[in-house]
Amino acid sequence: MQPILTISDLTKTYAGGLQALKNVSLEIERGEIFALLGPNGAGKTTLINVVCGLVNRTSGTVLVDGHDIVDDYRVTRALIGLVPQELPTETFETVWNTANFSRGLFGKSADPAHIEKILRSLSLWDRKDERIMNLSGGMKRRVLIAKALSHEPQLLFLDEPTAGVDVKLRQDMWNVVSELRESGVTVILTTHYIEEAEKMADRVGVINHGEIILVQEKTRLMRELGKKQLVLHMHEPLTEVPPEVMDYGLDISDDGSELTYTYDTQREHTGITALLGALQSAGIKFYDLNTSQTSLEEIFVDLVKRPQ
Repeated sequence: MQPILTISDLTKTYAGGLQALKNVSLEIERGEIFALLGPNGAGKTTLINVVCGLVNRTSGTVLVDGHDIVDDYRVTRALIGLVPQELPTETFETVWNTANFSRGLFGKSADPAHIEKILRSLSLWDRKDERIMNLSGGMKRRVLIAKALSHEPQLLFLDEPTAGVDVKLRQDMWNVVSELRESGVTVILTTHYIEEAEKMADRVGVINHGEIILVQEKTRLMRELGKKQLVLHMHEPLTEVPPEVMDYGLDISDDGSELTYTYDTQREHTGITALLGALQSAGIKFYDLNTSQTSLEEIFVDLVKRPQ
């Protein structure tokens, strides 16, 4: 099946010489949730703006459902919904009129039932007749999502959609995203809340200094780059790592009450059995143990710290 979005050798160099995108190539499959992660200034928003037709590319090609974003711009823009970082809303207009007007901009006939469904899903129905100037920042961001969904796009960009939004509103938004994916809409999101990407995304892409440095299925990424740790809680505090287990690269806590063993989940043998045997032979006793796995955030931080 043809990808919903195909980006090939895309570059963007601004007039001042800043190269915001460097030969970016990326394919997004239909119906997936793709998280694009990267530090501030990495090129995330520039990439989104080029695809959405808000910024002109310097070179390369971008196809949305097989249509070039320049040659077939009317078609591609009708296929795309965008929730930007900023809040450019019609201050004096009502919530209902704003969403309804946005649908009409794409040549869609009026569909009050569809607009009502969107507003209800975003907990905006009770505020439909209220002017946007009277809404909180979180509610205004919901209105942006309603606008982006009003014309029933196939590809939805969410650029930091939950920035400045409280926990309740954030949860509602992710419920909407899950429903959209179930209905066949493809969602591409950027977020500073990496735990959201860890929870929601099917695949993760990392961009840094204008280059895509990794694209991977989320579960595979965490399996291949993630580390697991075994923490042993000691019966008696230790002053140093015992020489009998020095070869295992154990870390000792400041108070000597814990020993931590980090191991690679991809290795054929984790070494845990041998470690526990060595501890027993040395007479080193522990009363409890627990394991933890590297989070997506830790993997992301490690990736962007690597030299380019």
